[in-house]
Amino acid sequence: MTADPTLPRHAPPGTGAIVVGAGVAGVSAATVLAERGVAVTLVEAAATLGGRLGAWPVTLPDGSEQVVEHGFHAFFRQYYTWRDVLRRIDPGLGFLAPVEGYPVISRRFPPEDLGGLPAAPPLNLLALFARSPSLTMRDLAGADVALGTELLTFDRHRTVTVLDTMSAGEFLAGLRVSDRAREMLFEAFARSFFCDPDGLSAAELVAMFHFYFLGNPEGIGFDAPRTDHLHAIWAPLAEYLRARGATIRTGCALRSLRPDGPDWALELDDGATLTSRHVVLALDPGALREVVGASPGLASVAPRLAAQAAGLTTAPPFVVSRLWLDADVDPSRAVFNAVSGEATLDSVTVYSRLEEPSAQWARGSGGSVLELHSYACTEPDGAADRMRAELAGLWPETAGPAQVHRVDRVDATAPAFPPGSAGTRPGVRTDARGVRVAGDFVEAPLVCGLMERAAVTGVLAAADVLAEVGATGVDVYGVPQRGLLAGLPSRARHRAVGRPAPRTGL
Repeated sequence: MTADPTLPRHAPPGTGAIVVGAGVAGVSAATVLAERGVAVTLVEAAATLGGRLGAWPVTLPDGSEQVVEHGFHAFFRQYYTWRDVLRRIDPGLGFLAPVEGYPVISRRFPPEDLGGLPAAPPLNLLALFARSPSLTMRDLAGADVALGTELLTFDRHRTVTVLDTMSAGEFLAGLRVSDRAREMLFEAFARSFFCDPDGLSAAELVAMFHFYFLGNPEGIGFDAPRTDHLHAIWAPLAEYLRARGATIRTGCALRSLRPDGPDWALELDDGATLTSRHVVLALDPGALREVVGASPGLASVAPRLAAQAAGLTTAPPFVVSRLWLDADVDPSRAVFNAVSGEATLDSVTVYSRLEEPSAQWARGSGGSVLELHSYACTEPDGAADRMRAELAGLWPETAGPAQVHRVDRVDATAPAFPPGSAGTRPGVRTDARGVRVAGDFVEAPLVCGLMERAAVTGVLAAADVLAEVGATGVDVYGVPQRGLLAGLPSRARHRAVGRPAPRTGL
């Protein structure tokens, strides 16, 4: 998507906008608007920026300070829009370092490393078949080739028509591959989108396979910040925004909004009322549902947005447990490990080998810093203890060390993409004139996921504001939008009831 170079780059003097939500989507929108001369007010309910990528300091029993995050996030190299935003604070992205390997570990099967494959499809797929111990002819005997071909024939409209009413769990079971191939190559990937496979649309799963692997020219390699997210990302971005005149208000949530002549009046929970002609709602799906539900004036002029927001659902809670142990883990352990086959634990990250503050603490103490993550936890009570026990079954050396400190967090802000939901979520542009929506649940005109979907919709929300005031937008790029074998007739059409193709917001 290319911006119109004939239009002015900057907004007319006096243009203002309110961006609600300071996660990836909101900060991306605010960044583009502020550097184009828009007077931006960024409103965030939490005390810190970042949303699900946020970070905050904690004090350990030894008196040292560490910064913890909501959980490990991989900065994949096809995150073109999010990386472009991050280049505002580091043009060379020097704060990111490659994370070597992508092992999937299990108690039932030997590890499966998805790292080190050729970057571009179909070479990555051929290499995976050549080296994977889970993709032998025996493992694939009896596989449903027709259904498996859907992974290679991704086309947004056709894939939604064929697969949206099927769950990802049904899709994976329907592939009829061996237990080993399903657990090690498919289920671990499916759960990484914060959704249980039975509650995730198969169409969304196939789209994510395309974006992250089968249609991605950058490969499955990824990077991570060399230091904590607070100092690497959010403090520099806040400084960047303030230097361009933006106002950042943290610790105050949006309660409701209503039409106020040509403007919108936003009621905050600290008693303040803000008004603006242009509003970007960059909230998580549950918060957006609550705000729109508490805004009858909005619903009266924007019935479609009201209906879309009311239908939004969140995935089961995710649980993150950061552990400081008094001994190190085996030197052979990878930095990031996807986990398959455990009831609760979905990934383990050795933070003391990932980022410098954790590494410094480990060097001084002789210990290690680990993060355990459950992506879609239906029983969050006691989940941190269960993850620790499951880790000991995978890595026996973690059973003995004493726990110096532990920080647990349970949150339920990730979006759900249930079967049959395509086309029901809001797009960037809404039927409420002047109100845009951004976030990783928003329908985007490009196939993308997680942080990149948040950044894309945030940048497009800013571009829509600029278009309304006569300024040019922003170039947005994506991976190839169709699969390697797109265009072949579907042989799985009988498996799902056809649905209309999804509507996109822009």
